[in-house]
Order: sequence, then structure tokens, then C-alpha cells
Amino acid sequence: MTDERMTRRDFLQTSASAAAAGGLAMGIGALGPKAAKAADASDVAKTRSYHPEMEYRRLGKTGLWISAVCLGGHWKRIDKAVGHTGKGIFGGDFNDPDFQKNRYDLVTRCTEVGMNYIDACTIEEVRAYSKALQGRREAMYLGCSWFQNEIRNKNCRTAESLLQTLDKGMKESGLEYVDLWRITMLERSGQHTEAEVQEMMKALETAKKQGKARFVGFSSHDRPHIKWMIETFPAVVDVVVTPYTADSKVLPQDSLFDAVKKGKVGMFGIKPFGGTSLFKGDSSPASPEAEEDDRRARLAIRYILENPAITAPIPGLIDVHQVDNVALAVKERRQELSAQEKAELKAAGREMWANLPQDYQWLRDWEYV
Repeated sequence: MTDERMTRRDFLQTSASAAAAGGLAMGIGALGPKAAKAADASDVAKTRSYHPEMEYRRLGKTGLWISAVCLGGHWKRIDKAVGHTGKGIFGGDFNDPDFQKNRYDLVTRCTEVGMNYIDACTIEEVRAYSKALQGRREAMYLGCSWFQNEIRNKNCRTAESLLQTLDKGMKESGLEYVDLWRITMLERSGQHTEAEVQEMMKALETAKKQGKARFVGFSSHDRPHIKWMIETFPAVVDVVVTPYTADSKVLPQDSLFDAVKKGKVGMFGIKPFGGTSLFKGDSSPASPEAEEDDRRARLAIRYILENPAITAPIPGLIDVHQVDNVALAVKERRQELSAQEKAELKAAGREMWANLPQDYQWLRDWEYV
């Protein structure tokens, strides 16, 4: 880990140089270890928790180098790792020592294999991962959203209220800065007025100028709305967080990725496993389907990384074994998916769509992006 400590004061002094580095990037494509060594060896090696066997991709115009697979904030099925179900969101209980140890150990393993970004999108997730990073804040880039008190909340749709949420969330989590503030929006276009989007962009731009957020962006589940915001606010939007699954495909025309590439916007892909619908088992170590599910997870990660416009998929992980498994997927992807592997993943993808629960039916809209 060679990344220097970053304070809010440091950010104000270095943001211009980071933006310049991002501006020099030729597109947003991934660089494997050999290509990265030839093109940007010194920059890549300085990234947080660098590991020579991990692949790193440039996060759009930010100039940051991000591991090709990262840690998503959700911890669904956490009871399979800690032995009981907590009371918090997605089953995790922030005050439970078993849960805290699980998150600490998981983050530790992420850094050991070269994963260097955490995406936390709820109040509970930001608190949990901020605690897990205490004493080693510079080991990971941290993206934050406090969605309960952001633009999804009808009382938090002005720049002033959004900035208050950021200040309160950072204070409660003991954060001096965040690497990425990515506000979580409602899922569909039309659910926010243009005036509300203007207020959100004003808040993001202000947070960046104040040095509270190094970079900014948003999360949305609506492709036309995402495209419109990237094109309308090119000077503000650094990163988008949006679905991309094990069976998503790039539209041959009018793809969202056209805007992503043109705007040099970083992109994190959520729901790579269809919210666990890709898997046969229940994620417990003793599951008879555990080996098959590990293989499906690796195939999904390898497939998603074939799209160079995606910075990284960000699966939620519940134990160190799952960390090792997705890191192995990055190593395996040095070879292209074989015809047999493609057929295997295609069949698994059909099962994933068929297994989506009712509250995840909206994910079908992301089969073509």
C-alpha cells in the first residue's frame, strides 16, 4: 500500500492533477497486469492495496486505479457466515461483535488480494465499513451513499438538505472525507423532476469543491435517465453505479455505454449475480451446491469484465472464501471464456432470470444495456 494519506486539505491541493491524469486517459478500457506495466506502471503500483496478481482499471476521468472486482456494500445471507441473523438491514447488526469481526476480516482479505474499493450505499453500510477501516483508512477507496436521507427521501431533495446528510453521515461515521459520494436515486426516470436533479448536481459539485468528496456521481436503475444526466452534467458526473448482471448484454445501437465512454465516466456494476438468483445453494459453506455456485460466480465476473467500459462489478460478499473466489475469477479471466463456459453461463443466466423474486423483477430491464 503506497497511496499517501488523503485529508480534505490534500484533496483541495491534488484534485486538479487527478483530473488532468484522467483527461489523458485513452478511453476507459481495462489494463491487465502486462499492459498496465507497459503504460502506467508507476501510477498503478501506487494505487491502494496494490497486488501484482490483481487487474486494475482506470475509474473514468478520476485518475484512480480500481481493482477489477470490488466489494459491494450489501451483505445478504450474512447469517450463513456469522451463524445467526442480525436485526439490521440485510440481516447485519452493527452492534453484534460477530458481525463486526466478519466485516473486519472480510475487508482485511480484500486488501490482501488487491481489492481496493468498497461501495457502501446505506447508513448501516457506511457505519459498518467505516468501522472496519479504522486505523487503515488509506487501504481502500470508499464510496458512500446515505440513501435513506438522500434524494429518495422527499424531504431531502435540495442541495442544502443533501449536504446536511453528507455532513451528518461523515460525522457519525468518523470520516474526514469520502473518495466517492454517489447519491442513490429513485429507480425510474420521471420520479425526479429536473429541478430536483439540478439540486442534486449542485450538492455534488459543492461537496467536491469543499474537499468533502474527492469525486462524485449517482446510482440509478434507469438507463435513459442515466444517459441524460451524463450528457447534461458532464463537468459534475465522475461515476455511475448501476446494474450489470451475469447475463446483461450491450445494445448494438443507442447503448448506455456510448454515453459512458464519451463522458469518460467510471462505472460500477451492481447485481452481478442477480441478487443471489444466479446461485443454486444458500451461500452456506456446507451447501452441496457450494462448488457449483463458486464456479457460477467466477464465470459471471469474467463475463462482465469482458466489457471494458465497466470499471468493476461490486458483488456483496459474506466471507473470506467469497473474496478469494472473485479474486480467482480475475486471474482466470486471463484466458477468454471457452465455448463450453459461455454455454454454461448462458444456461445459468436463464435460471437467474427465472429465479428473480417479485421485488427484483425490475432487473429484467437490464438484460440489454
